[in-house]
Amino acid sequence: MNLLSVVDFGGFLVTIFSVLVLHGPNLNLLGRREPGIYGLETLDGITESLETEAKNLGVSIDSLQSNYEGALVDAIHGALGIHRGLLINPGAYTHTSVAIRDAIAAVALPTVEVHLSNVYRREAFRHHSYIAPVAVGQISGFGAFSYILGLRALIHHLTHIPSG
Repeated sequence: MNLLSVVDFGGFLVTIFSVLVLHGPNLNLLGRREPGIYGLETLDGITESLETEAKNLGVSIDSLQSNYEGALVDAIHGALGIHRGLLINPGAYTHTSVAIRDAIAAVALPTVEVHLSNVYRREAFRHHSYIAPVAVGQISGFGAFSYILGLRALIHHLTHIPSG
């Protein structure tokens, strides 16, 4: 599947594609929620940084945050035929959601899992991810920059790794 669009970029035709960015439960509280673990950056700030980075990389992003597992599953299903990849911070659903894992496997979109904190330096229950086995990679521990690194890694994968 080659979901590309051609955009007039100041007189130059540029080929871009779209990535879906999903933020799981409680990420709407970033900047206020446990700043010692998650930092002071807000979700709006992360989204703004991602949009700037995406533009610099020649791609577009659509972002969604939800505290509801079903809404995230629906968004993953809806990405099929629209987006070329998925960047996801499933939050606590990382450790509990077979449904999100199965949705990612079902749509077979290249996926990068990101986390603000280093989940492996935290409680033991956070060391297991249902998402990692169906993702092309996982980035954690770099705060808000984890999202930028994840987007860069996903774009690299989509543009340099043969599909199939």
